[in-house]
Amino acid sequence: MSNGIELNQSLIAFAFDEPTFFISPFYPHRGSLYCHTKFDLTKNYIKMLYPLKFNTIFKDKIWGGEKIKRILGKDFSPLPNCGETWELSGVQGNISIVSNGPLAGQLLTDLISSYKAELLGKSVFDKYGEEFPLLIKFIDANQDLSIQVHPDDEVARKKHNSFGKTEMWYIMQADEGATLITGFNRELDRQTYLDYFNKGDIESVLNKEEVNAGDVFYIPAGRVHTIGKGIMLAEIQQTSDVTYRIYDFDRKDAEGKLRELHVEDALDALDFKHYDQYKTQYDQESDNRNVLVNSPFFCTNKWSVSKSTELNYALLDSFVILIGLNGQSTLEFEGESIDFNMGEVCLIPASFKYLQLNPTGNFEFLEVWV
Repeated sequence: MSNGIELNQSLIAFAFDEPTFFISPFYPHRGSLYCHTKFDLTKNYIKMLYPLKFNTIFKDKIWGGEKIKRILGKDFSPLPNCGETWELSGVQGNISIVSNGPLAGQLLTDLISSYKAELLGKSVFDKYGEEFPLLIKFIDANQDLSIQVHPDDEVARKKHNSFGKTEMWYIMQADEGATLITGFNRELDRQTYLDYFNKGDIESVLNKEEVNAGDVFYIPAGRVHTIGKGIMLAEIQQTSDVTYRIYDFDRKDAEGKLRELHVEDALDALDFKHYDQYKTQYDQESDNRNVLVNSPFFCTNKWSVSKSTELNYALLDSFVILIGLNGQSTLEFEGESIDFNMGEVCLIPASFKYLQLNPTGNFEFLEVWV
C-alpha cells in the first residue's frame, strides 16, 4: 500500500490512502504470531477472521438428481434437480458468500483482498495473488455425465486465460453396480483415438471402474473421464470451469438440441497413455491423518475420528478446507465453537494453527490445503 509503514515482527500496517488498517496481535499462550484482526475505520468495529462457512450455490444439470437433498439435507428448490453444489468458489460469476459469524454476507474475493496472506497463507498468496486456487463441489449423477477432459495450465492459459483443471473425487455414496470412467484401457495415439471416435466406438477404449463409498480417484488434467449414474461424490479441483466434452450419448438439452462437443480442443488436451492403476489406494487408520492426494495443486487427507482430536497446522503455510463426509461434530477455536457436519465445508484461515474437533460418535471428513 502506498504511504504505508510496516513493522517486521508485529506486522502492523497503517494505510493513509485507504479507510482500513490491519493489526496482528500476539497470542503468547501459543507462542505464535497470529493475524486475526481487521479494524475498519469507517464502521467503528473490529472484525476477526475465524473458521468460515459459505452459502451453497446450487446447479441444476441435465443429469442431476435429488441426493443432494435426500442425503445431504440441502434444499435446492425451486430447481428441478441438483447436479452440483459449489460449496467454496472463487470462479467469477459464482463467488462464495460467507454464511456464518460477523463476516456473513461478505464475498470470498473481498475477504482475500482485505486479509491476503492472513487468510490464504504467504506462500499461497505469493503464488496465486488474490485468486482463490481451489473449487469444492458435491456432485450427484442421476445419469451418466458426458465423457470429457480438462486442459492443463499451459493449454488453459493459452486458450482461456484460465487455470487448468486437475481434480480428485471422493465417493460419498454409490448405488449398487455404479461405475465411472477414468483413463484409457489401452495405449493410444492421436490417430488411433480419432479412428475409434469417428466410427462411434470411443467407449470401447475407455477404462471403466466399479465404485463404492470411500473410493478415491485422482484425475490429472488430460485424463479422459466421466462420473456414472448413481454416484454422489465430493470433488476437489483447481479453480477452473473449462471442460471439453468428447461424447454426450446423443442427449438433447431443454431446447431439444444436441449439446456441443469440443473434438479439436480435446485432442490438444488428452493424455493417450494407459496406466496400470487408476483408483487411489490409501491407509484407513482411525483417529489419524490418512493421505489421499499429494499433488502440486492440492493435498488431501481423510480423517475418521471417534474422539476429541487436535488439528495442528503449526508447520503449514496455507489455508485449510474441511469437508464433512459423514456424521456430526463441533470445531473449537480460541474459546469459540461452530457445528461442522456431513455435507458442510469450512475454510480455516492460514492464521489459525490449532483447532479442536469434537465428534458426536464417529465423524469422517476430508482435509485439503495447497
